[in-house]
Amino acid sequence: MKRLVLLALALAGCAGGPLPPDWQTNARQALESFKRNYLAGDTRAAETEFLRAKSELASTGRGDLLARAELTRCAVRTASLEFDDCPAFEALRSEARSEETGYAEYLSGRAQRAASDDALSRLVGLGVQFKAGRISPAGITLRRAGGGRSLPGLACRRSAPRTPATAKRRCASGGGSSLSPASSL
Repeated sequence: MKRLVLLALALAGCAGGPLPPDWQTNARQALESFKRNYLAGDTRAAETEFLRAKSELASTGRGDLLARAELTRCAVRTASLEFDDCPAFEALRSEARSEETGYAEYLSGRAQRAASDDALSRLVGLGVQFKAGRISPAGITLRRAGGGRSLPGLACRRSAPRTPATAKRRCASGGGSSLSPASSL
């Protein structure tokens, strides 16, 4: 009976599993802060958090983790209708895993991907469609697929236009250059 109690205590202690390493926790928190700040329009704070995440990930010596972080940055920018060719990811492409290269192809508009129910994923999907010319500004009314309800916190950002067609004429003459969530998702 005593052995059974000790075994039960030992197993209960292991049930939670080991804590993740500090670099992993710190990088995850920094990337979440980056996304929240960027989508709220605070690009200075976002960049600070992104550099913190990259520093934590670089400490591992794993290029695939850095590549994934760069794709996160590209995805958030795509959700904000700010397009580029993800040059920082491209510099790390040779170290990226197939998951990352597939996602990079999706962000570039050269591949399809199943839609997620996550609000940020939906915004990224709309950005990808817009970049590829498969959706018009009118289509970016940002409605949930089939649900008809608007996504939370959308506002036209007042940043430099990044194309296509000057973010369709500054959010259809609303004043800013691109649509983005004004609050964290």
